[in-house]
Amino acid sequence: MKRSGGEIAVKALEDEGIRWAFGIPGTHNIELYDALGASESVRPVLVTDEQSASFMADGVWRASGEMACVNLVPGAGLTHALSGIAEAFMDNVPLLVLGCGIRRDSGRAYQLHDVDQRAMVAPVTKGQFRPMNGTELYRDIRAACALARSGAPGPVFVEVPANVYLFQHTGSLEEPQVGPPAGGEGMEAAVQATAELLRQAERPMLYLGAGAVGARVEAARLVDLLEAPFSTTFQGKGVLPESHPLFLWPGFGATAPPFVQEEAGRCDLTLAVGCRFGEVATGSYGMEPEGALVHVDIDPAVLNANYPAELAVAADARAFLSGLLEALGPEAQRERDVALRHRIEEGHREVREAWAEEATGERVSPAHLLSGIQRIFGPDTVYTTDSGNGTFLAMELLRLEQPGKFLAPVDYSCMGYSVPAAIGAKLSAPGNPVVALAGDGAFLMTGMELITAVQEGIGVVVFVLRDRELAQIAQFQSTAMNRKVASALPDYDLPNLAKGMGCEFLHLDTDDEVEEVLTSARVMADNGLPVVVDVAVDYSRKTFFTRGVVKTNLLRFPLRDRVRFVGRALVRRVTG
Repeated sequence: MKRSGGEIAVKALEDEGIRWAFGIPGTHNIELYDALGASESVRPVLVTDEQSASFMADGVWRASGEMACVNLVPGAGLTHALSGIAEAFMDNVPLLVLGCGIRRDSGRAYQLHDVDQRAMVAPVTKGQFRPMNGTELYRDIRAACALARSGAPGPVFVEVPANVYLFQHTGSLEEPQVGPPAGGEGMEAAVQATAELLRQAERPMLYLGAGAVGARVEAARLVDLLEAPFSTTFQGKGVLPESHPLFLWPGFGATAPPFVQEEAGRCDLTLAVGCRFGEVATGSYGMEPEGALVHVDIDPAVLNANYPAELAVAADARAFLSGLLEALGPEAQRERDVALRHRIEEGHREVREAWAEEATGERVSPAHLLSGIQRIFGPDTVYTTDSGNGTFLAMELLRLEQPGKFLAPVDYSCMGYSVPAAIGAKLSAPGNPVVALAGDGAFLMTGMELITAVQEGIGVVVFVLRDRELAQIAQFQSTAMNRKVASALPDYDLPNLAKGMGCEFLHLDTDDEVEEVLTSARVMADNGLPVVVDVAVDYSRKTFFTRGVVKTNLLRFPLRDRVRFVGRALVRRVTG
């Protein structure tokens, strides 16, 4: 049977269970789009910018666990999408990046869009393929998807020469053979050694990342068995319910509240699972694991990279924790520590009260806004954030009961993530409310993607946190230097911008309006209408993260430079 390259590619997508293909068609992949038009299970979604295409595919995975496809024309299509591909790479999100290449059958040089695409994407993808015929096309797409999902997940690039798409091919379409997952050698010995360390520890603590999502049941059993307080990374937020009485905070170092630091300091062993101790999660490495460190991750490269471990284990989180529970046995059960639970409860209460006390009433306090969203939109809501203050506020103030609800650009920290990621999340999980928390600077980058939401009938709600400056950088500047430079944003007419895209629009100016405005936004979104809410946000209270990172980095400076920084800020404050 003869098939065009476009038909073969779509057959591979269908066999992989991929439902969404985000991108913009071009002359090089018109055969692919023609085949997509005939598919009953893969839906092409037209975007306004390829950066948004990669963010949407990212949002699909994080919200639903489904892998999505990014369709790219050569050259500019790829370079536009690179930010989102790199975000997925740094945050371990699998993507199928289905790129086009120039014709490889013409023998001509200097073709349209001709650049070395595989060299461009090599640093931010797990693998790169270039199929040269129909059989290789099917095989490579299937192999790329397997590679993207395996081990530490990430994006994989397949460059399809234009001639492979254009022409018909014969040959079998066979699924490639996939070998056993790598890693896990010697796990039994590591399990026994970890069990022994836990038996000896007076108070162990768990630190859980996104790599522990598949081991939620086992992690919860271990927390209860050991009566162990636990912390998470940013991406691990919601791995275990944050209403659990032993939940501390996302992080436990200098960027956490004092009560968290105190409780972590009482622990004498840290069991870290499915994390890599990256800069953002550790607050610029201002976090030191307490006592002995046992580090478990499926990616051997992350072990001992930043924090030396007494025991480093390359293994699947679920397999390891299952073995650990069996090795410990029911005799490891510890008594409930009422005093510990009370201290944690009081610590969280004091944090909530401090946020409430500092609300000015003149603008919208983040704590009041986010608690209102959680109450009105419900526990199934998916939150997307953007690089900057919105991410750290949501990380600190939201209390989530399950994973896949906090979608944030963390280790690549790319602005413009929240709006397209929200669209991808809503497409893949249409029954869940989806809320984007976009800074007003980030909204200028990808806010126009709401046209796609209107076209698709997607009822997302975008809260534009407007303070008319790049808030996170402005706070760092004002704290460290007592001067803000090039961080003020030009004002823009958000109501008419939203109206021009076909979105509903609401103003939210004070805490007193939160209930009414959020209720209206929920109703509009439930009717399939995208909603933009202009929030006059109050950023006067700095997050624990901002204060902690500034302090951590300042204390690392040589004394002379530390004095220079502090002195300059003081002089500017006095002189105005």
